[in-house]
Amino acid sequence: MTFVEKIKENVPCDMFTDTELKNTLGGTANSWRSAAKRGVKKGDIIRLKRGLYALGVKHQRKGFSMFQAGQMIYGPSYISLESALSYHGWIPEAVHAVTSVSAKRTKDVKTPLGIFSFTHIPSSNFFAGVARIESENGAFLMATPWRALADYVYVHRQDWKGLKPIVESLRVDAVHFKDVDLRLLEELREATKSKRVRVFIDRVKKELMA
Repeated sequence: MTFVEKIKENVPCDMFTDTELKNTLGGTANSWRSAAKRGVKKGDIIRLKRGLYALGVKHQRKGFSMFQAGQMIYGPSYISLESALSYHGWIPEAVHAVTSVSAKRTKDVKTPLGIFSFTHIPSSNFFAGVARIESENGAFLMATPWRALADYVYVHRQDWKGLKPIVESLRVDAVHFKDVDLRLLEELREATKSKRVRVFIDRVKKELMA
């Protein structure tokens, strides 16, 4: 049985940890690590970070979620900012890096699959406005559009005072401003430690309630 066949037989997902790899290959620490290095060199597996691997593209069965990979690469974190807004269909641009918010320090991680960007944001309720998404390629945490916008205002230091800047700067269609959950906006306001974000949310609520 080949190296890849062993992995496919024993590991259910196309992304896996070094513990799963160790249990699959067996042998001594030196032997399975040497086998992993050879697998990476041949392109049979991809090393995403220390302790985290994926099957090479040509060997993948159904693939895996890049969003799930982001949370396994660096956490606790959730998908937000441009990646979340693109996922929800709020912005038209394609996003080339996976953008996340992290409870730890800001960090960019370069992998063979692309760049994963993590930005630290202080919050009294880190997961306010964040939902767990289940997909056939894995589960991940995703910011709701309004959480992603609040994070965007904080990260990019935007002095936005209402809905107009969202449309003009990000080209968000105003149709998304209908039937907004005002309780969610209040939850986000209470969670943020940023005066800039609180002002933004207050002005948005005022316009939506007018």
